[in-house]
Amino acid sequence: MERPSLFPSIRNASVLHILTAIVAFVFLRWIVRGIYRVYFHPLSKFPGPKFSAFTRIPHLKSIWTGKTHLYVRELHEQYGDVVRISPDELSYAHPNAWRDIFGKGVKGTPGSVPPKHFVRYSKPANGVEDLIVSDDTDHARMRRIFSTAFSDKALKQQEPLFMQYADKLIKSLRDHVKEDADAKLDLSRFFNLTTFDVMGDLSFGESLHMLDSGEYDPWVSVIFESVRKGIKLGLLFWYPVAATIFQAMAPRSISRARDIHFQYAVDRVTKRLEKGRASEGVDLWTLVLGRKEGEGLSRGEMDCNASLFMVAGTETTATLLSGLTYLLLKNPVTYKKLVQEIRAAFASPADINMEGAAALPYLNACVKEALRRYPPVAAGLPHLTPSDGSTICGQFVPPRTTVAIPHFGAYNTSINFRDPLAFVPERWLGDERYANDRKAVFQPFQYGTRDCLGRNMAYHEMRLIISKVLYNFDLELCPESDNWMNQDTYIIWEKPPLMVKLKDRGVS
Repeated sequence: MERPSLFPSIRNASVLHILTAIVAFVFLRWIVRGIYRVYFHPLSKFPGPKFSAFTRIPHLKSIWTGKTHLYVRELHEQYGDVVRISPDELSYAHPNAWRDIFGKGVKGTPGSVPPKHFVRYSKPANGVEDLIVSDDTDHARMRRIFSTAFSDKALKQQEPLFMQYADKLIKSLRDHVKEDADAKLDLSRFFNLTTFDVMGDLSFGESLHMLDSGEYDPWVSVIFESVRKGIKLGLLFWYPVAATIFQAMAPRSISRARDIHFQYAVDRVTKRLEKGRASEGVDLWTLVLGRKEGEGLSRGEMDCNASLFMVAGTETTATLLSGLTYLLLKNPVTYKKLVQEIRAAFASPADINMEGAAALPYLNACVKEALRRYPPVAAGLPHLTPSDGSTICGQFVPPRTTVAIPHFGAYNTSINFRDPLAFVPERWLGDERYANDRKAVFQPFQYGTRDCLGRNMAYHEMRLIISKVLYNFDLELCPESDNWMNQDTYIIWEKPPLMVKLKDRGVS
């Protein structure tokens, strides 16, 4: 009888030993590198939890679960103005960090101002750089072109458009209340319908008609889907090998949402350009197309920036309106005070306009306080220190360090604000209790040459819409929305329905 060979067993044992050795080597390397990061890395002098210095796992976990805003806020509360949130990443909550990271810095200090960490930003689907990811030269050129369309003069020309959709929102709400006086309405949804209709008209010369239908355009649903997917897939940035393998093997459906969103913008831009400057009303392209020959945008830049505006100029505004409404209804005294100011300022709903709303001091304070407590973009925008490093808040930061100022984390910490989690508009009106608040840290539309181009438009739109709503209706928060602000965030907040009962005042 033939005896069984011992070679297969030997080969299997050898393979097992090799695999064990590889795993042991990888684990040992991870341990050694972690010890280096904690005790010998150039960032080891900066405060923060040792495990976050050892590995980026806590930070990546917070991104994956949508809890980054809470993770960073808690670290600032514990460690102060600057905290090491990852082996090669610092988070700042000091007001001077805006100047040192996003501004021109301080002359005579070591290192250069850190530019945007462009690798951390997704490029448009057509590969053309938009306002977000363009270099300084192209950004300045495009900004000059678009600044005309977002100027105070342009906003005054566009005011009838904003008034049209604010009034359409009121009519839609009134129709629902007439149909059922006890109805609970999701105001967050209505705000989204309004801001997307507005931006559709501004960006493409025609509405998305979402207020008319009461439903999200399929394109808008794709936007929400693609943002969340993009944030989670962005975690692969830290693991280039895994990212390369994923890109090679990932099914086409992964990028489908982004491509659908972008193609929709391309089709709309094409349709708008066919109208030329003869389009009815005054939209963004009326002003952009008025540039002299050779001073305009390439077609690719038109497409990618139109796609950008349909995200940046819609969801953020609706988010702030939702947060402001919730915070007012959770603070009845503040709500009553604002309602009294708005209703006393205008004789009728028809008198409410952008200029009149902008002149209301308590309304402006409430909007600011809502932006502080519930900034539409909770995270910071990452920059990367250059090869000669940077000086931030008086400390030298070594090269290749990611730095950012988290909006939620910086605005909701006791380092900068007294009663940081309270909604107190009076802090912006000279209340002595809040005289020591470090208000300079509050920069919800960013800072420097790359601050938000649509800042004035957003303020006008928010003030106009909330004034119209509070003038026409009495609001009551429904119990199921009592903890509405307990949300996750993936660049944009994961907003649940904001259920509110409305009582029509009958002042149409």
